[in-house]
Amino acid sequence: MNFAIKEISTSKEIKEFVKFPHKLYKSSKQYVPVLDSDEIRVLTNSPSLEYAKIKLWVAVASNGEIVGRVAGIYNPRSNEYHNQKRIRFGWFDHIDSREVAGALLECVEEWGREIGMEQIHGPLGFNTWNRQGTLTEGFENTPPVNCLYNYPYYSQILEELGFEKQVEWIQIKLRADGGVPDKIKRINQLLLEKHKLRILDVEELKRDPKFLNNFFKSYNQSFRDIDNFIPLTESEVRKIAKDYIPKLRKELTCIIVDQQDNIAAFGVCFPNLSKSFQKAGGKLFPFGIFHILREFRNYDTIDLMILGAAPEWQNKGISSIYHTFIATNLERGTIKYAITNPQAEDNSAYKVWDRYGYEPYMRRKCFIKDI
Repeated sequence: MNFAIKEISTSKEIKEFVKFPHKLYKSSKQYVPVLDSDEIRVLTNSPSLEYAKIKLWVAVASNGEIVGRVAGIYNPRSNEYHNQKRIRFGWFDHIDSREVAGALLECVEEWGREIGMEQIHGPLGFNTWNRQGTLTEGFENTPPVNCLYNYPYYSQILEELGFEKQVEWIQIKLRADGGVPDKIKRINQLLLEKHKLRILDVEELKRDPKFLNNFFKSYNQSFRDIDNFIPLTESEVRKIAKDYIPKLRKELTCIIVDQQDNIAAFGVCFPNLSKSFQKAGGKLFPFGIFHILREFRNYDTIDLMILGAAPEWQNKGISSIYHTFIATNLERGTIKYAITNPQAEDNSAYKVWDRYGYEPYMRRKCFIKDI
């Protein structure tokens, strides 16, 4: 097909860039659009842009319609942290065309070569708070709002273009209404007493800057060895805290602190809002906000968003405390299922789900190629 690649920068062009997937996935029952306003803000006004650079390209057919898009991201903090020379690609969507996909990625690769990069990898955002990973299994399932969806041909085309797997993530779906045996509850109480730990009230986290700072300090430390992870900056922390912390629900959040009020471990879950975001169609107004608020109050599935422990508390069994705390809260409610965030396939923490009835839900990859 005839098409041209165009680098974009104007507000109108960025709006079209953001809306393109809505058209591409119009016939998909699984695609979950995020809010257009949020996407535009991330692309143009993210605190990550204080250190990272981004370029946007679209593929435009001869009739003027967009048939593909991609973002190139230069993240010097990531390269320094991991001692790499890589450029990232993200916001990567396209029709079923190897030529379109290849031309878009070549723009990112060329930019990478110009600034001295040696590899290209993605799909990634600025950091792990952005959506990432090409879906390779579970196309019949609907992803959580914070996870990407794509057609099966994406990974096939990437492999044809010479990309290989850098890391693979697994998501599972498990029963959340099975409760917790009394024996496990007693063991967890003994763990709290043994290590002189306590479960922090969520309202303390919301109102006390000390706990908020300690939480993100623990977050940065907990995931420091994860592939493609970089610690959040102070500006990123302020933005995330403003957007997410007020929305934490007491029954879905377990923050464990030690005697010095440092965060030892944490389990943070959110209502699964995929259905309401599908109804919103990328727009908060006039009706999107009503769909989202209604599902935020009435839901039967949760997303296991952030689960971790500070390095000094890892491998001491205290992750069982937040699992037990949340599962105990759910056994008396209407929640039936939980969907995990992507976990690396070689992550030993994955075994914690063995005591729950679970099933594979999605599998996704980050791809990489020398340039």
